[in-house]
Amino acid sequence: MTQVVELRISGRYVAAHPWVVQAMTGFLSAYFMEHPGFRVQRHVEEPESGTHVWVCDVPPNMKVPALLRRLQADIPPCRHSRIDTAPQAQPQYLIDCPESLDGV
Repeated sequence: MTQVVELRISGRYVAAHPWVVQAMTGFLSAYFMEHPGFRVQRHVEEPESGTHVWVCDVPPNMKVPALLRRLQADIPPCRHSRIDTAPQAQPQYLIDCPESLDGV
């Protein structure tokens, strides 16, 4: 059984590096080819914040932080963190500018 996970890129990071949206889409497409069970359900942009969200099906044995570390090699400097959500909510991970997460 797969788990639903949200991968988010902040509007601030997208504004600084607009090409990252295409890079993320391409990276996730390639990841789908390498890892059976991984799948992108949809990609949306939140108009009010400019945040891009990829909703993904992730196999139970897959480590999302490892996916994010691998992605970091292909995009400008960033920080990623897991967003605190309710225990029953789907996990959310945020990619943002390095300096924006210092207080978290």
